[in-house]
Amino acid sequence: MTQKKRILTGDRPTGPLHIGHYIGSLANRVKLQDTHEQIILVADVQALTDHAAQPEKIRANMIEVVSDYLAVGIDPQKSTIAIQSLIPEIAELTIFYLNLVTVNRLRRNPTVKAEILQKGFGENVPAGFLMYPVSQAADITIFKADLVPVGADQVPVIEQTNELVRAFNRLYKTDILREAEPLVPTVGGRLSGIDGQAKMSKSLGNAIYLSDSADTVAQKVKSMFTDPGHLRVSDPGKIEGNVVFTYLDIFAPDKQQVAQMKEHYQRGGLGDMVVKKYLIDVLESVLGPIRTRREQIVQDRALVMDVVQKGTAHARELAAHTMAEVRKIMSLDYFS
Repeated sequence: MTQKKRILTGDRPTGPLHIGHYIGSLANRVKLQDTHEQIILVADVQALTDHAAQPEKIRANMIEVVSDYLAVGIDPQKSTIAIQSLIPEIAELTIFYLNLVTVNRLRRNPTVKAEILQKGFGENVPAGFLMYPVSQAADITIFKADLVPVGADQVPVIEQTNELVRAFNRLYKTDILREAEPLVPTVGGRLSGIDGQAKMSKSLGNAIYLSDSADTVAQKVKSMFTDPGHLRVSDPGKIEGNVVFTYLDIFAPDKQQVAQMKEHYQRGGLGDMVVKKYLIDVLESVLGPIRTRREQIVQDRALVMDVVQKGTAHARELAAHTMAEVRKIMSLDYFS
């Protein structure tokens, strides 16, 4: 029987997960767990690279994120859910990798450059944040992942991972570490925020969360950015940049109805609130079942902790095996 390919994915627990995460990765993980050996890493160490003063927040968000995983249908019998900080072998491999990459190479990484600019670090970028791609390379390779689902903006991180693998294997004349391939979702890019900004995030206050109540979702949809020139119902409206239609294109199952609404909106006679009401119904059909399951899960903290404890134990076994190979190749297996 053909062995399943191994996939590594995960999230930084800096806040609850939103519908951008759902459409961009979570729904895909639910499908992948039936066809691949999937490891999902709650990357709390990487979350601390820019939240070092908020460890309690990261700890609390771990519970929230794992609850979201279980609520959308990720099955701990099929997927391994593990906590990064409880697998010290990852940190060990990160240190070894740091000897194989220059600071200038890290600064040139397009993903790192963009995030440093976005966060406004300037010259005060934390060293932990700068070495983010190295830490991710250790995440990927310590589990010998074949595939890593990422957005297009994260592909440079996979490229740098493979550079490190080639450097390690060449230096130590081995092939124990393997390169990984990026798996870019078919839904392109990030889901825009409800305010029309390119990115949906907690810091911008423009996200719809999986944990939001039905009333909160409705309120957020009603505040969505549409066409500022569509002042009267009778006015022709623009579809481009209209967040409501962007969301309908992604979430509405009836594409023909969406096309008819677009045509009506463009010629005039269709009000924004009518379109938003339809989107509210569409989103509730997606989020309602998730919300119900989530409400049950968060009441059973012991269940969540059991899932991550067992998942972390399994992940650490895999990591320990890889590190035993790495130490032997590097002549660091002193007592073997």
